[in-house]
Amino acid sequence: MNIPANFKFSKSDEWFDPATGKIGVTDFAQSQLSDIVFVEIVVGAGDAVEPGKAIASVESVKAAAEIYAPVKGKVVAVNDGLGGAPEVLNSDPYGAGWMIQVEGADASGMMDAAAYAKYCEERAH
Repeated sequence: MNIPANFKFSKSDEWFDPATGKIGVTDFAQSQLSDIVFVEIVVGAGDAVEPGKAIASVESVKAAAEIYAPVKGKVVAVNDGLGGAPEVLNSDPYGAGWMIQVEGADASGMMDAAAYAKYCEERAH
């Protein structure tokens, strides 16, 4: 499982990159969902997001899931390309699979990579 050391993570399996402000779904989450076939981002540039607020919906061949904002901030960009290529979440969840980009976010309440890896390991058993 891929867990970038410089990212922060939520218990609901979203990642936040403090360097860029980008947010997406983790490798663990996409592997649990399996083949993702649909993505809808439900916020737009200029919107304010709060931790726990839905920012996207994803559907796979196995399940549907809501993706939540892991931090508070203002949306400055949306990855519109995901709608036409939802499979990118499976192949590159931390790169081309980013969902939104925010500014003014504080990740102090989020898990670091080591804590998130332990959290995922506990749930896998």
